This record gives sequence, C-alpha cells and structure tokens, in this order.
Amino acid sequence: MRELSYSAAASEALREEMERDENVFLIGEDIGTVGESEDLFTEFHQRRVWQTPISESAFTGLAVGAAAVGLRPVVEIMYCDFVTVAMDQICNQAAKIHLMSGGQIKLPMVIRTPAGCGTREGGHHSGSLEAWFMHTPGLKVVMPSTPYDAKGLLKTSIRDDGPVLFIQHRRLHPGTQQVPDGEWIVPLGKADVKREGKDITVVATSYAVTKTLVAAKALEKEISAEVIDPRTLVPLDIDTIVASVKKTGRLLVVHEAHRRAGAGAEIVRRVVEEGVDFLKSPPRVLGSQNVPIPYSPPLEDAVIPQVADIITTIRSMVKGSPSL
Repeated sequence: MRELSYSAAASEALREEMERDENVFLIGEDIGTVGESEDLFTEFHQRRVWQTPISESAFTGLAVGAAAVGLRPVVEIMYCDFVTVAMDQICNQAAKIHLMSGGQIKLPMVIRTPAGCGTREGGHHSGSLEAWFMHTPGLKVVMPSTPYDAKGLLKTSIRDDGPVLFIQHRRLHPGTQQVPDGEWIVPLGKADVKREGKDITVVATSYAVTKTLVAAKALEKEISAEVIDPRTLVPLDIDTIVASVKKTGRLLVVHEAHRRAGAGAEIVRRVVEEGVDFLKSPPRVLGSQNVPIPYSPPLEDAVIPQVADIITTIRSMVKGSPSL
C-alpha cells in the first residue's frame, strides 16, 4: 500500500495505459508546460501528447475522427464549462456515430475535465454539467470521488469502446488515500457503499461524497446514515441504491450541481419507479441553488450544499426537525 493523491492516481492511470497501448494519446489544454504534474508531456510529446491552443471544438473534433479510425484519444478540457464549445462534437457526433454507422464504427475516446465549485472562480469556471451528458444517449458519465476510483475508472474508461465523459472535481485533486501497488480497474456501473447505515440512504456524487461522509460521522450517535457513491452516473447502479432504500426507507441525494433537472432528479425517478413501496417518506435532493455560481466566497458557499446543510436535511428527514 502507498499514499497517492487523486491527481497522481489519474496521472498514473494515463501513463500505464499509454505504455500498455500505443493507440492511446493525449490532446488538449493544460497538459504541457502549464500542467507539469502529470509529467507526460516531456516523455510522450514527440508523438502522443499534444498541447493545443484554446480550441476545444477543434481538438475534440480531431479526437472524434481519430477514435473513429481506431486510436484511443484522451481529450483534456481545461474547465467543464468549456465543453459547451464542443457540444456538437461530443453530443451530435461522438455519441451518435456508433448507432448511425449501424454499429460499424466504434468511438473509444475519453473527455476528461475538472468541474465543480469551491475554488472561487465564478460562473464561467465552476460548472457541474454532468446532467447534460446523462441526457445524451451514447455517452457514459464517470465521476470518481477517491484516488482509488480515479485511477481504476480512468483505466476502464480508456479501454471502453465508446465515448466517456470523465469528470474530476478540482477540490478532490490534492486528497490522498492508501491504495495498492500494481494494476487495478474499477468497472463502470458499479456503485460503492462508502458507509453502511440503517436510518437513511444518502447517495452523493464527486466532492459531495466527502462532505456527506463528514456529515454522517457527525450524526453517528443519533442517526445511522448509509452513504453510497454511484461512481458512474451512466451506467447507473440503481440496484445497489434500491437495495439500500429497501433497508432504510429514506433517500437523500446530494450533489453540487444545480438541483433542478440534475442527476438527483434522475436517481429519485429511478428509485420511485423501482422501489416506491420501500419509501417511508418523500425522497429529497440537496443541490446548489438555481443561480449561476457567484465569485464572492461567502455567496458561493451559500449556494452550494455544505456539511451543515447535509446534517440539517438528514436530521429533518429522519427525525422531522425543521427543514432548510
């Protein structure tokens, strides 16, 4: 076992996959002289690491074409918000080519991007846009919350034969974890029960997992909260979530994306369809307020779910105390 940071784990996954398969290449922003932490630019830039200008539509489109002819590109987009510049390439091309070619063309590409709030970068650099891509058939959506999952899921995503959006919350990057030596992969579509409990099921994604575990620890003497990290939103391991709700009878979903029409709404829909008889009370979603993320630190904190908000919401759902 060794201590590895989230960012180092992802970098290690990239290196291992590039060494394993010469068809894997890296293209995009912040991977050369700016993003030295991965140290891949120096080693591979002659043929397989390409630092580009700020041209998301161009290099994403290039990657779609490369994937269509058998390469395995990993696209680096500097901020999740900037995927908007390449929406045609991602949602109208990469996501549809396999179907529209009658299954003749595979699209093995990963779009890797940091997302989320907490770094005080304002509305143009703090987006959590996973729900947009959950709504796009043909795309897989991956959101690891730990170094172990970051490495294992990135390796699996690179080996997948379809397009994968791999979202990393920037607040997770410095976090460390004891992880094993050697190779491991984490399958897509398999949730992880981070903490077992019996009073309420809390499904949390990305950095909200960290906050939710702190909240569950603070409540452990009065409320037993089961915390589930889906790890991938498409495919979604609804079976693990429904099995937990069957045990606890309550469901709360926590994410930093906007609450309206977010991943939480989809998880609640699936649970209601497949396990409504298990629910003792209405399920709830705790997400950011439906406003652009403010630049002001106090305002940013006010619109994003914090540990205290999660504690208050869990307590209100289990004990009936005043809600937010």
